[in-house]
Amino acid sequence: MATSESRILIVDDEERFRMTMGKLLKAHGYDAHAVGTGQEAIRKVIEEVWDVMILDMKMPEMSGVQVLSEVRKVDSRVEVIVLTGYASIDTVQEVMKFGAYDYLLKPYHTEELLEKIENALDRKAARKMLVDRGSETI
Repeated sequence: MATSESRILIVDDEERFRMTMGKLLKAHGYDAHAVGTGQEAIRKVIEEVWDVMILDMKMPEMSGVQVLSEVRKVDSRVEVIVLTGYASIDTVQEVMKFGAYDYLLKPYHTEELLEKIENALDRKAARKMLVDRGSETI
């Protein structure tokens, strides 16, 4: 469920896409921020807590898979939705192996993206509840 506390990091090298996506997510009640490189994304994950990351697969300098791999070393709790216009079975298997929550093919429908974000937030909340319950029994 979208709340003003639901923090989403958009990672894409195309500035117009970042701006459009940021406006869309903010209009739907999310606290959305955007960066243009994999290095910036990793730095943001080190510095701040994010609920969901929208990650482009094809970027200069670092691929989405490389970014995902590094992000997982820093924070395994952020749910990552990978966006790609170049999906193959191998690519999908690779991002899922590195812990992506889901993927979406470009171009995509806004409703589909919003649904995946909501599902990712629900999954994160359920995982947190399990961890919290586990700590109560200790």
